[in-house]
Amino acid sequence: MLDSKLRPLIDSPLNAFAGVMAARGINANIITLAGFAFSLCAFAALAIQEYGGALFFIVLSRLADGLDGSVARASEKGATDRGAYFDILSDFIFYAGAVFFFAVGRPETALPAAFLIFSFIGTATSFLAYAIIAAKRGLEHRTEKSFHYAAGLCEGAETIAFLVLICLFPDWFAKLALAFGLLCWITAAGRALRAAKEFE
Repeated sequence: MLDSKLRPLIDSPLNAFAGVMAARGINANIITLAGFAFSLCAFAALAIQEYGGALFFIVLSRLADGLDGSVARASEKGATDRGAYFDILSDFIFYAGAVFFFAVGRPETALPAAFLIFSFIGTATSFLAYAIIAAKRGLEHRTEKSFHYAAGLCEGAETIAFLVLICLFPDWFAKLALAFGLLCWITAAGRALRAAKEFE
């Protein structure tokens, strides 16, 4: 929901920085790999309840996630399908992993964590299935991404905001996870209704 509103604010400085990195020969795939490494560091910090460190690595991970596509588009080769594949793969591992490793650090939150990961399956499959059918039908991307982007109530910005909140207020995890999980299912239902109208 917020992604389309935030993009105009962050695209200009992000693309300018990406242009400098591309001009220096920095490979977008290396940035994706670095972002995934930061994600692993965030997982470790969450597992030992070092929430300040987790927040630091979450921010670095998401910064890398924003940069890799911009660097790819600014490079001579341009964005590639392989880069897009590993970008989205690392994203979904990051989102589910952050919740899982929070529960590793606090086993008493296992049930709400499991519900939230279950909810992520709804948003992930509704997102990716829509992109697959849209590509099959030759629909326009509508964004700079390498695949058709199905908007929804819970997107990247909202998920990052949730992760920031659980780092700042870890004792609120159960309530936040249940609330965010419900919003994820509303998102999945909205995408399903949209697909039912647009696809035959």
